[in-house]
Amino acid sequence: MADDAQDPNRIVTVLLPEDEYTHTPDKAENYNESMYLNAFDLGLQAGGWFRLGNRVNEGYAEMSICIYLPDGSVGFMFDRPKIETNDGMSAGGLTIEVVAPFEHLRVTYDGRVCLLADPSQMAEPRTAFRENPIVDCTVELDYRGVSPMYGGKPQYADGREIDVEPGTSFAKAHYEQHCAVTGTITVADPDGGAGTVLDIDGLGLRDKSWGPRYWQALTWYRWLPMVFSDDFAMMISVIDRGAGAVGDGDGAPRQSGMVLVGDEYHKIRECTVDAEWNDRGEQTTMRCWVRTDEQEYEVTGEVLSMIPLRNRRTTPDGEQLHTRITEAMTRFECDGQVGIGMSEFLDQVIDGWPIGVPERA
Repeated sequence: MADDAQDPNRIVTVLLPEDEYTHTPDKAENYNESMYLNAFDLGLQAGGWFRLGNRVNEGYAEMSICIYLPDGSVGFMFDRPKIETNDGMSAGGLTIEVVAPFEHLRVTYDGRVCLLADPSQMAEPRTAFRENPIVDCTVELDYRGVSPMYGGKPQYADGREIDVEPGTSFAKAHYEQHCAVTGTITVADPDGGAGTVLDIDGLGLRDKSWGPRYWQALTWYRWLPMVFSDDFAMMISVIDRGAGAVGDGDGAPRQSGMVLVGDEYHKIRECTVDAEWNDRGEQTTMRCWVRTDEQEYEVTGEVLSMIPLRNRRTTPDGEQLHTRITEAMTRFECDGQVGIGMSEFLDQVIDGWPIGVPERA
């Protein structure tokens, strides 16, 4: 029997410094190269997240910026600016610059946001953008890694690519890192006042993925990145691809993630996320259980500010698909420590209700 270490069909995960930059796109129409970063300041109970997804084969980028303000209001903007190449991550006023791979990224934004006193209005985006003020917003943030890298690109040991089915893919490569974040977020006042200036000295998480993506490729997921200090942080992930999904055995939800302890990551072997919901089927609080090889943890979360977002796609045969993503700045507690981060819950909407949420009473 061949030594497993020499087996060319063995799957390994590879991550190189050049992966921090953009890649040559696949031929798949739905190729997506995405960078996402969040930043939170626990003292301010404020922060935000920023995402660019280059869908160059479709001729546009997905640009999103979301700012959670201390008074509970949210500044949000989404756009699909046209792009012709995948040469960089800059579109719609948002730029993500690699200063030093795996060590230092810079995020800048010069544009506008829709300022929502009631963020739940974004469940109907056309109405929300029409009925709420659009104000100027600038962002200047520096991200410096406080952890190793987590993830990369799975491939065969001899360097061969693993075939990905574009129609059912969410990404062929993905990695994450917890970061210290410093800088400034400014949101103008709609009445011409001084506006809000957030001097951020906090923590966050950034991730990157590339490969074919449809938001409808997963049945539902629960993604909870959180930071307690620069040497204690987590990312909890539970993903359901549906019964019989490739790579998920019997179709049970895939449990994964990591816990930052000191300067190393401990991989999550098992985890659960149990949530309570409001009458719109949005998470309000959650209780999580996490097991690594080294320790078990119990984590509680309380949503501080929530905005519901959606993605819609029509299939070639005319079927209308609807994905809802509830994006919540969340306060977490674990082992006597208080932290802050996100609870991002994605669900396909079937018959008007998110599939992973218990049925309405």
